[in-house]
This record gives sequence, structure tokens and C-alpha cells, in this order.
Amino acid sequence: RGRLKIAAAAAMAAQGHPPARFHRVHGANVRLDASRTRATRVESFAHGLCFSQEPLAPGQIFLVEIEEKEGGWCGHLRVGLTAHDPQSLAAVPEYSLPDLVNLGDAWVFAITRSHNRVAADGEEARARCSPWEPFLLMEQLRIPRDVLVGRSRPGRYSHILDDLYRTNTLPATARRSRIGVLYALQPDGTADMHIIINGEDMGPSARHLPATRPLYAVVDVFASTKSVRLIPVEYGLPSLQTLCRLVIQKHVVHRLAIDGLDLPPPLKSFCKHE
Repeated sequence: RGRLKIAAAAAMAAQGHPPARFHRVHGANVRLDASRTRATRVESFAHGLCFSQEPLAPGQIFLVEIEEKEGGWCGHLRVGLTAHDPQSLAAVPEYSLPDLVNLGDAWVFAITRSHNRVAADGEEARARCSPWEPFLLMEQLRIPRDVLVGRSRPGRYSHILDDLYRTNTLPATARRSRIGVLYALQPDGTADMHIIINGEDMGPSARHLPATRPLYAVVDVFASTKSVRLIPVEYGLPSLQTLCRLVIQKHVVHRLAIDGLDLPPPLKSFCKHE
């Protein structure tokens, strides 16, 4: 019964949250667009720290897509949560790791090209879910996967990428990869932080977070990651359009074959994730 109450509270909180925006407080090298949904680091490789405008609700994912990369730097995007209200910071730290974390009450995870998965205590890392599964099922949470998935754009040589497209294995640090952070309530009253990469749960990256305190998302636009944009997530049942896309994608040889189907051009683009 306790877990059912947690699941119900998480679902209600996630559905009622305001549109995701970046906080007006951010690193010195960050520039936000007018909507505060795109963050770009305009110089150097540091001072790229960003926060969510509002604290996250339980089960609410803060999801970004990598829009631009910048060569010549080592390291990639970093994401996490903090119990610090960004407005209360005397100064925005230069780095999330280690500067923000050293302030306490901050939990940040460095995204790498691979090996991002965290196995639960005493368990092996879980197998990947089917790329055609419409929901990400995680603890008591149920989130439509389609919007969580980063896709490469189909083009002249897209057949080369089709195995990646079908198995949903865009590299975590690649352009168009989608990375999100959320927390799940636990029966003991604390929370576990989870990182979601292209629709896959990486496991509990941090445990025993203080769920009674407001928790803000942290996005560090660091090093080779130059720009990210926020992706809105709608909770609930997938749309009929999304379900049709999943069926079409499952039965085509590769994405270019969608062009030969007797479908309206906007639906073709939608089916190819353009």
C-alpha cells in the first residue's frame, strides 16, 4: 500500500508541473535564449552550470538534447540534482564537479561515451528494454519513452546507422542524444536519483537524497558539449500518432524506406524523427 501511495503521488506531481525552463541564475559563460529552453556556453570550457527554474516534482524528468558539440576539449555533459536554491548561491561555481558537489547537498553524474549504467546493490546491470516498448518503466514511474529517445537524422547513408536506430544506441555524448535526470521516492522517505539516457534508465546514480527538500536539476554544459535544449515531456498515454510511428518503424527496412510509403509528408517526417 505504501508503494502504491508513492506511485500515485509521483504521477500526480509529475503531471501538474509547469513547463521546464532554465533558471535565470547560471554560469558566467552561459547564454540562454529568450524562452530559456536553450543553453549555450559561448566561450572557454567551464562556467557552464545551469539549473532548472523550479524544483522537480517526484518522477518529473528534466530532459535535454545535445544540440552542439565543440572539438578540442576533454569531457562531456554533467547532470544531477541539488538541494541548493540557485538564487541563494553567493556565486555560481565554475564546475559542477567538484565545486558544486563540494558545497554539499548536490549530486552530479558525469556523462561518458559508455559505461554510464549503475547496477543496483547486489544486482547485475539490467538488460536494455526493447526499442519498441512505449513506456519507460522505472520503480513506480511510467514515462512515455518516445520523447526520451535521441535519434540521428536520416540521410543519404542512413542505412549505415539503422542498427543504431533500431536498438536505440546513439552514443550518450553524441549530438541529438537526449539525457534526463529525475528522482524517485523511496519507502523510507528519501529519494534515489536516476539518469535517463536515450530512453534507458542508468540505475540509481545517488541514493538517500532528502526528498523533503526542494531538488533542482543541474545541467553542466561542460567541455565538448557546447549547447543543449530542453525537451518537453508529456506524461500519460502515448498519442495515436506516436503508436503509429512505432508500428511503421518496426516494419521498415530502414528509415529511407519511409519515403516510399503512401503517407502525407509531415507524417513521413514524424516517422523518421525529423
